[in-house]
Amino acid sequence: MALLSIEDLAISFETDEGVVDVIDGVSIELEEGETLGLVGESGCGKSVTALAVMGLLPKPAGRITGGAIRFQDEDLTRLTSEELSRVRGDQIAMIFQEPMTALNPVHRVGKQLAESYRLHHPDASKNEIREESLRLMDHVGIPAAERRLDEYPHQLSGGMRQRIMIAMALSSRPRILIADEPTTALDVTIQAQILELLRDLQSEYGMSIIFITHDLGVIAELASRVVVMYAGRVAEEASVESLFKSPRHPYTKGLLASIPRLESESKSVLPTIPGVVPSIDELPVGCRFSNRCEFAQDQCTHAKPELEQASDGRKIACLRWRELEQDVAVSA
Repeated sequence: MALLSIEDLAISFETDEGVVDVIDGVSIELEEGETLGLVGESGCGKSVTALAVMGLLPKPAGRITGGAIRFQDEDLTRLTSEELSRVRGDQIAMIFQEPMTALNPVHRVGKQLAESYRLHHPDASKNEIREESLRLMDHVGIPAAERRLDEYPHQLSGGMRQRIMIAMALSSRPRILIADEPTTALDVTIQAQILELLRDLQSEYGMSIIFITHDLGVIAELASRVVVMYAGRVAEEASVESLFKSPRHPYTKGLLASIPRLESESKSVLPTIPGVVPSIDELPVGCRFSNRCEFAQDQCTHAKPELEQASDGRKIACLRWRELEQDVAVSA
């Protein structure tokens, strides 16, 4: 049984134009100790899905309108706020893309780290909390931890702030860590250090990770399985190895084709996917990728593709994927 199971999840938002379905039938499973990559362009619904798991959808605009989110066979969507607060941060923790907005700028780092620890260990003494805060900071690779405790977030570098966020998330030893683009605002050297840190911590704590990003290079480095999302739906799900070797969905193919390669001709123009992700009030009726897909036909504009399982175990949501594969086989 999966540790976390998102089943046919639907989320709607109230806008000036009316109620809009932004997440439509998303199903994702996370196994014990697994690192799952969740990828797609900005606006594909990755972060909204994660916020739904945490029970942090913006209220009253956003709400879950269908499906279930099961953690250890308990449906989180049916829990009260008090019941959910015992899971959030304790069993399932989350770190965000920009720690400067996640950390309170007017409170010292030590106070915020202590508050996070105290929330899950209410009986701990001040000395115990301070010692644990120092241990956590040292554990995530923050030098001069004693001094850093008394500094404000703006006095730390971006990499240090992200390490503080990771320390706060780990203060309760969660079963699941959701990392929402935690390395996007960092330079490549610091990014590599954060990825290495997450790998080491996962190995030590035995936790599962959902890593949200638009960077397929990061996914190749960290994840074992990947879910590709587009406009609020799952487009393809596969192991990282098989996805990079032979993508099946046209959107996945477009994403991989856009990655620069060493063998590419110098100064050549990279392939791109035409158009942009549709806004939530302009979502196509059928396949939501149909208005950007070079293989789209009339059926794609009015029929919703369901996730189908291929012979290699991957899942694809495309009305024409079998037909397209036959065309490739014939041309080969």
